[in-house]
Amino acid sequence: MDSDDSPPDAAQPDFSPTPETSAPAATRPETSPSMSDTHWSPPAEGAPSGRADGDKPSRVIRHAPVSPATAQVFGRPSGVAGSFAPGAATPDRPAPAIGPPDPVLAEAFGRPVGSDETLQRDPLATYGIPDEPAPPADPWRDPESPATLAQPAVAQSAPATPAAAGPKLGISEVLFGRRIAWHALAALAVIALLIGVVGGLMGRFTAEVAAPLNSNTVELSTQGDDSGGAPRSSVARVAQAVEKSVVAVDVRLSNGSATGSGFVIDRNGYILTNNHVISLAASDRTATLEVVFSDRNRVPARIVGRDPATDVAVLKVDNVDNLTVAQLGDSNNLQIGEEVVAFGSPLGLDRTVTSGIVSALHRAVPLRPDSESDTDAVIDAIQTDAAINPGNSGGPLVDAQAKVVGINTARLGPGGGSIGLGFAIPIGEAVPIAQALIRDGKVNHPQIGVNARDVRNDRVLGAQIRNVAAGSPAAQAGLRENDVIVSFDGHTIESADELTVAVRTAKIGEPVKFTYWRDGRTFDGTVTPASD
Repeated sequence: MDSDDSPPDAAQPDFSPTPETSAPAATRPETSPSMSDTHWSPPAEGAPSGRADGDKPSRVIRHAPVSPATAQVFGRPSGVAGSFAPGAATPDRPAPAIGPPDPVLAEAFGRPVGSDETLQRDPLATYGIPDEPAPPADPWRDPESPATLAQPAVAQSAPATPAAAGPKLGISEVLFGRRIAWHALAALAVIALLIGVVGGLMGRFTAEVAAPLNSNTVELSTQGDDSGGAPRSSVARVAQAVEKSVVAVDVRLSNGSATGSGFVIDRNGYILTNNHVISLAASDRTATLEVVFSDRNRVPARIVGRDPATDVAVLKVDNVDNLTVAQLGDSNNLQIGEEVVAFGSPLGLDRTVTSGIVSALHRAVPLRPDSESDTDAVIDAIQTDAAINPGNSGGPLVDAQAKVVGINTARLGPGGGSIGLGFAIPIGEAVPIAQALIRDGKVNHPQIGVNARDVRNDRVLGAQIRNVAAGSPAAQAGLRENDVIVSFDGHTIESADELTVAVRTAKIGEPVKFTYWRDGRTFDGTVTPASD
């Protein structure tokens, strides 16, 4: 704004475009939005206002042109020179007119009819509904009313003052004072007499009918046994015949212990058991190995030999007289459903007998090594539902003729408990192993020089050859990798464990016929097992 003394009318701005500001935007020089483009300082006092030739030109601040419509809306009205309009209204600009509100908005946001001029609507008010006068307070009918000293709704009569109690009557006054009639006294006497008579009769009746709880004349007796100690069942007969030949095997170490079972197979003190029962004693020279007979006689034992490949071991005790030797039976003639009895020390409870039946034969059961045993075998097991638990291992499985038909070896059950699936090594396979251990201290097993795995698909079921050792009996028989053996020595093969059992039950040096599958075709062959 200029600072001369011209009247306000002369200070009216001119919004018409000037030649400099009306230049097209394309011809105006580009400037960056820095502070030097938006801020201007007046020249210092005494500085020349003009620009001499050769002087650096001063920056010219250029603004965009203002359209007449924008100037009409945002510009100062006529006759206004300062920042504020004068008090008098300008006649050239009409006063703003406020139109009526929309009915819908007025109903939603307007004050209700009859309300005061407050800005907030009473949330508890009910507009449009006439207010009813509050009923008078009645504390006798309103359980939530506060305590009050007003009169009750219904007048209550004051209770009568009770009269003082009179003097008590004595017996003389009742009988002789004629306070009670004689016929009332007679009736009371008769009633008392009847009560006494009835009570006496009831007491006598209950005394004669109800017997006393205690008596010193009762004598208890038991019936004697007329059998003279003879067994009264087939299981009892088998138990009496076998129990003295069964022993408990006790292995003790500095950091633990193991318990199993066994049975005497020779009068010289040889005892047959499982290899996994005495594995800890075989691997630790400081272990203590003892056997406990049925009469609780505890005797040190030594390991004659053991075979981890069949889980069979032989122990020996010395200087023990009158040994009872178990009778060995024929496991090859066992029948499914035949009754059997299992002996041993399950869970450390020696001299325990359980009974059941033979539930299956020729069950291939793998026994894998662990932290307590180096047994790595697959047994051709007898399956029985006679309860077999930890500690039964090594004990005899006996038929109804009291002859040993197997060695209790393994059980199958969740959490280690018995669920009716126990397994025993057939005695027919254990005897040759025990004989070799007693004679030589070691055992030679037949083998054909292959490793196999289970195969089960829509084309073939059996034991698939994973590799064949060079120069082995299998290589000489023409077997190759990925061949599937489906039959061996007349036994159907459905898994690698069944092939292991079939090979181990063969004889070294004797040819065995087998059938194998290759590339969709079946071939027959002959292999001669060799010693391992």
